Amino acid sequence: MPGDLYYITAFVVSLVVVLISTPIVNHIGHLTGYVDQPGERKIHNRPMVRLGGVAIFLGFIVAVSLVWLLGAFGTPAPEKKMEILGLLIGALLFFFIGLADDLFSLSPSVRLFLQIVVASLAWYWGVKIDFISLPFIGIIDLGWFGAPLTIVWLVGMANAINWIDGVDGLAAGVSGISAVVMLIVTLFVGREGGAGAALIAASLAGAALGFLRYNFNPAQIFMGDGGSYFMGFTLAGLGTIGLVKSLAVTAILLPYLILAVPIVDMTFVILSRISQGRSPFLADKRHLHHRLLNAGISQKSTVLFIYALTFWVGSLALGFSNVPSGWGFAVASTIILLYVGWQIWRERSINQG
Repeated sequence: MPGDLYYITAFVVSLVVVLISTPIVNHIGHLTGYVDQPGERKIHNRPMVRLGGVAIFLGFIVAVSLVWLLGAFGTPAPEKKMEILGLLIGALLFFFIGLADDLFSLSPSVRLFLQIVVASLAWYWGVKIDFISLPFIGIIDLGWFGAPLTIVWLVGMANAINWIDGVDGLAAGVSGISAVVMLIVTLFVGREGGAGAALIAASLAGAALGFLRYNFNPAQIFMGDGGSYFMGFTLAGLGTIGLVKSLAVTAILLPYLILAVPIVDMTFVILSRISQGRSPFLADKRHLHHRLLNAGISQKSTVLFIYALTFWVGSLALGFSNVPSGWGFAVASTIILLYVGWQIWRERSINQG
């Protein structure tokens, strides 16, 4: 099978499996009573199954397993093989942490402890930031500091995606867009032999975008912590093994640019809570989507605006990667963002008038 077909196969298989399995998971969730009840911080007004992450993970793992059996991963060097396995095992464990929370409501401290343990294992298995390459300076070996930096990155991104999962379709759409961009830039500027990371990105993109069929407003099912933790960790891990370890300065910076929307949102919320003497982990309504909703913007418009913002930073990553027509995408995404922003302004003006 030609190389490009492997990526298409991974994407399509993942998407189709999610499309088929999500209604089944939704039905089982209602039968067993594992639903998210309406509440003060909740936007939905009826019980919703929050086990959609099961379908997302199923589609992902079926796609990855299939292309692996077809030989898409080739025969990677032992170090690269360990990185790929470390990413996949870490993603599996992060999924189980989230699923356990969906089923049994783990305390925040227990969740964080388990996440740190799994991220530490992933670092040990090779999903690690060893060095950084800076312009005019060169390569800087991080030494022991690489371990805590990697753990913060992996755990932080898992929670960043989880924190934006507050509006129908938001986390799935942002993750899907980010995964597609990650796939493209990994193929163009990633490390030598980065096909494994690209295949994982294609599988993740298919799973996330397939789930949108049932999760976009008005949502029929939620992904839950199982889905958001899994996708956040996998995106962070992909950036680590596919781009951060590259010797190119632009490649090192790309994951942070691609995932800038959840990163900036999480950073702003944490700093805002700390500045007011509150726990950074105490839930509130300071996120970007909450602020837009409080300004009178509809759920759909809020989600579309954040999609446009995610696509915009992703297109900048395409441009900096020298992907063919990358800067063309950046221009187009800028126009889209300005148009959606104008529509948001009009909607807010009408609602306030």
